[in-house]
Amino acid sequence: MTKRALISVSDKTGLIELAKVLVDNDVEILSTGGTAAYLRAQHLPIRDVSDYTQFPEIMQGRVKTLHPKIHGGILARLPEDRAIMQQLGIEAIDYVIVNLYPFKETIAKEGCTPEEAIENIDIGGPTLIRAAAKNKERVAVFVDPKDYVLLIHALNDKTPLSIDDHWQLASTAFAHTAEYDRLIADYFLQRKQTDSILPAKLHFSLEQKKGLRYGENSHQQAGLYVAADNTDHDTLAMSPLLQGKALSYNNLADSDAAWACLVALGTDKKACVIVKHANPCGVAKAETLVEAYQKAYAADPTSAFGGIIAMNDTVDAQLAQTIIEQQFVEVIVAPHFEESALNILQKKPNVRCLQVALREQRPTYELKAIFGGYLVQTVDKPLLLHDEMKVVTTVLPTKEQWQDLNFAWCVAKYVKSNAIVYAAHEQTLGIGAGQMSRIDSARIAAIKAKDAQLSLQGAVMASDAFFPFSDSLESAHAAGITAIIQPGGAMRDEEIIARANELKLAMVFTGMRHFKH
Repeated sequence: MTKRALISVSDKTGLIELAKVLVDNDVEILSTGGTAAYLRAQHLPIRDVSDYTQFPEIMQGRVKTLHPKIHGGILARLPEDRAIMQQLGIEAIDYVIVNLYPFKETIAKEGCTPEEAIENIDIGGPTLIRAAAKNKERVAVFVDPKDYVLLIHALNDKTPLSIDDHWQLASTAFAHTAEYDRLIADYFLQRKQTDSILPAKLHFSLEQKKGLRYGENSHQQAGLYVAADNTDHDTLAMSPLLQGKALSYNNLADSDAAWACLVALGTDKKACVIVKHANPCGVAKAETLVEAYQKAYAADPTSAFGGIIAMNDTVDAQLAQTIIEQQFVEVIVAPHFEESALNILQKKPNVRCLQVALREQRPTYELKAIFGGYLVQTVDKPLLLHDEMKVVTTVLPTKEQWQDLNFAWCVAKYVKSNAIVYAAHEQTLGIGAGQMSRIDSARIAAIKAKDAQLSLQGAVMASDAFFPFSDSLESAHAAGITAIIQPGGAMRDEEIIARANELKLAMVFTGMRHFKH
């Protein structure tokens, strides 16, 4: 019995090789429009769908495969439907090789009009794919060129595709059309005028990039998932691991926390961020990367043990040697590693080296699962510019204090609330994170500085939210702090400002808080 393949693709990757194998194995090829012309140019025998259906392509190609002889051939159950097929001249189609109009690529083009977008919404293609996937026991459907090898091997080896192959291909096919519909739905939702920038519906299509050994704890299962259409290999989730054992759930979460803070620090100087359990424990900027690392490490050597180190420039041999001689590190994240540095780091096979592009990589939305639903929010805004802040005390910050205030404020945004950051000379001196009261965070930050033998005399303080009482100011002043940056907005702001003036503290209000839970 003659086998038939229906081919209609936008992405022609690997198509010629597959088509030649089909022809060599006496599989008849039905095709349409541009795909048929492409195959004929390779001197392959093609049967036009319009010749088979005896119905022409109409409406400038909008209607080509929407015909009972096509869909009957795909959906037919054999032998149950043999009689009606013979009566109506329907021939069985065994392989459906289809991918869809490039809707995503079209809407990504600058100046794409709604008319262009709509013309690139495939109608016949998804119908063919879904019909073939529905009839998976008999029909094999191919939407991803990477799967062509399955059919090539099956035909050349004269062995049928397995039941498991058919199920997997059908699963891939339904995921393909679901993702396509999601893109279209999102496009229409984004064009709808609304007072909220949060959409009425959120659609996510994620595929597992890799399984992880476990989650936060060894009894939890975990995996790394990325958007099904994600081709950006410069993001943290997609970036190459240059050396070291596989990344864990906690490694990835902490690396993301470190990289987000690092990118926010800018590129005016070399910068280093060391993170432990999702919180920065040491952050610094300097003229050289080695100096930035040394300053960050010195801020909290105890917490740096087993931490994640992120740096905003190339890791060279000197820096690599300095790190492994000085501390145990889980992951080093940087935009580039010299070969000589990797050779040194290979002496520590458990150290992971992750190469990530130095650019903003924040998603559009953040999600958090709760029982029965999800909390969704837009990503926290970028940091305010210097001239958007307001000095509220009679004492004004000096130029050097302004530099440190901006630095500390940047770091505080990435510290879990309640967050307190003490800093001087663009180096964190003590960080208080995740406490139930702000005064406890302030005290812990001072203890951290003392333990690291770092003086707070003349340092600055950043708080991610307002001070409800003056106790945190008084604690900071007693420790040696001379300037403070905070959002303001408390009921007792006037009392706080008055107390800062009494203590001869300079204080800046940002008007924007940065809670991080």
